[in-house]
Amino acid sequence: MTAKVCFQPSGRRLRVSPGTSLLDAARRAGMPVASACGAFGLCGRCGMQVLAGGEELSAEMPGEADAKQRNRIAPQLRLACRASVWGDVEVTAAYW
Repeated sequence: MTAKVCFQPSGRRLRVSPGTSLLDAARRAGMPVASACGAFGLCGRCGMQVLAGGEELSAEMPGEADAKQRNRIAPQLRLACRASVWGDVEVTAAYW
């Protein structure tokens, strides 16, 4: 079984194995994603807005919330390096 990730506004779509991080999915789709911490959930630069399917992402853990607060990232964004895809989702980022 696979999950579909749609990246807006480009409309690029990619099928991934469940458990794939949003960061890995975006990179595989050729989408540029900022990340200065090596995907350890520290810098907050990979924040993405979930447009649909938020319930299909892994739950936000305290470390993700702390990193967003520390880096002044909007609380409604998800860190792509910390969010795992478990079903179909649609996302966007301010830097696309």
